[in-house]
Amino acid sequence: MDFINYDLKNLTVKELSELISHHNDVYWNQGTQEINDADYDMLMRRLKELAPEHPLLEKIGTPAVAALGKVGHAVPLLSLDKAYSLDEVLEWARKYARSDEELLLVEPKYDGISANFENGILATRGDGFTGENISDKISLIELEKKDYTGALSGSARGEILMRNDRFERFRNNIQAKGGSKYKNSRNVLTGLMTLKESKDIQQVKFVMERCDAFLSMVDYELHSEAVLLKDLASEWESLLAEFEKLPYPMDGIVIKIADKKYRDELGNTAHHPRGEIAYKFQNAKKTSIISDVQWSFGKNCLTPVAEIEPVELNGITIRHATLHNIQNIIDRDIQIGDTVVVERAGDVIPYIASSEPGIFRRSALIEKCPCCDSLLVRQGPEICCVNPDCFETKLQRLLASVKSIGIEELGEPTLRMIMSVFNIRSLDMLFNLKKEDFLKLPGFQNLSASNLFSEIQNARKIDDYQLLAALNVAHIGPNIAKLILREYTFEELEVIDEEKLSSIKGIGPERAAALIQAMKDEKELLAALRDILQVRTSKGVADKATVCFTGKMPEKRSYYEKLARERGFRAVDSV
Repeated sequence: MDFINYDLKNLTVKELSELISHHNDVYWNQGTQEINDADYDMLMRRLKELAPEHPLLEKIGTPAVAALGKVGHAVPLLSLDKAYSLDEVLEWARKYARSDEELLLVEPKYDGISANFENGILATRGDGFTGENISDKISLIELEKKDYTGALSGSARGEILMRNDRFERFRNNIQAKGGSKYKNSRNVLTGLMTLKESKDIQQVKFVMERCDAFLSMVDYELHSEAVLLKDLASEWESLLAEFEKLPYPMDGIVIKIADKKYRDELGNTAHHPRGEIAYKFQNAKKTSIISDVQWSFGKNCLTPVAEIEPVELNGITIRHATLHNIQNIIDRDIQIGDTVVVERAGDVIPYIASSEPGIFRRSALIEKCPCCDSLLVRQGPEICCVNPDCFETKLQRLLASVKSIGIEELGEPTLRMIMSVFNIRSLDMLFNLKKEDFLKLPGFQNLSASNLFSEIQNARKIDDYQLLAALNVAHIGPNIAKLILREYTFEELEVIDEEKLSSIKGIGPERAAALIQAMKDEKELLAALRDILQVRTSKGVADKATVCFTGKMPEKRSYYEKLARERGFRAVDSV
């Protein structure tokens, strides 16, 4: 049968088992995949619906490795039962928890190779009871556990993987057999685990000595958050958000009963322990083709956005995907006409997860600004238009300034009209507009003109760090601006030297030099704004009580932060 194209609803049990067996072989033995995890999980769930006792449902997947022999596990390394929604997680928890006060542990589910290190022997999970001895790979692996990072020592159970940050940093240092580059961190992991010859391992060690250890074994208990069952639903989104910040490849999270004695008493099935469960991320992935690349303007650089042949992800038709920056395009050799895998996790902007060269390709790179035709300039991984009169650059910088001082309702389309109709080019000019001016804008009536005029006028009272952030100095947002203005006033910043400014914790020479230059370049604008605005000074003011707004609210967060500041509180982004 066709292992790529099929109608899930019409598959028989035999066809499902053939599909699953095929994809198990491709994933575990060949170190690649033809379908994404979400589609594979759909096959498994459908098989469970039709044949709940099918042996494939109990089979523990294990990667192909070059091993020194077999190793028996004193304590089995079983797989985990899976859930695909919060409701399924809660259903499991209520089945085994003794009360709503049951303490649960929430941990990352790493996308690597499960392993055990004991008595100097490193072994994979295997079938859960007997694993493969891969101790010859120990020198390639760094152990990460609580209060320790270094060579494998002691004992640990965890996941062997290649960290995301390490893959991005060293992806060009190591090649697959035949000289080709690895496409992702899992391919590197699979490649290194299948090395048989000592000379091949020594070659990797030689490269490693010039950079870092390539692989990590992350102890399962390294990153663990405790939460009561009664609070799990309310804290679910924030827990997911925290784990997403970790530098590891993950395909879900693990939830387990914190009381180990009770968890062990719950026992195991042949496949999984009852006292823990894995929630699988349902990142939607689809294959498409890049038809064009557009360059969108930001306040300091241009961002490439791929136009792709439409695909549906999570019920939404996707026509665009971010390419991040010009360096990403160059490093991954992405061109128009390439076949790409587009991924979308939750409400995150779709992005290109991987790509394959198309038959007909053309470069997506540009040399001149799409707006003003000026030559573009590389600044690190970004490409920028440095023409001070470029309309699109001015628009994005003014838009960022508007947001920094709290005018949330003035969006890009309206600001574009204001700049075009009234020739507004800087923040101070915006405050000179009257309500009658807004009535001249297309689509504006009396109420909408009054509301926008009032919001702009309300922004005349701001904190000094908001004004500093509104200068759009690279890497100086509101939080960094607060650090600076607690130490020095605007008047002092006008005459400060770079060494003194860079001594502030968190600033450094690069930010200091950029700010000093901006203070010179924007001297007239700053003077005009300080005449127009009522700016509250931060230096010498005792720390106010802090308040942090999070979660879903009827109004935007900035609305509540403004109310808090007006009542003497200090609004912060995080606790």
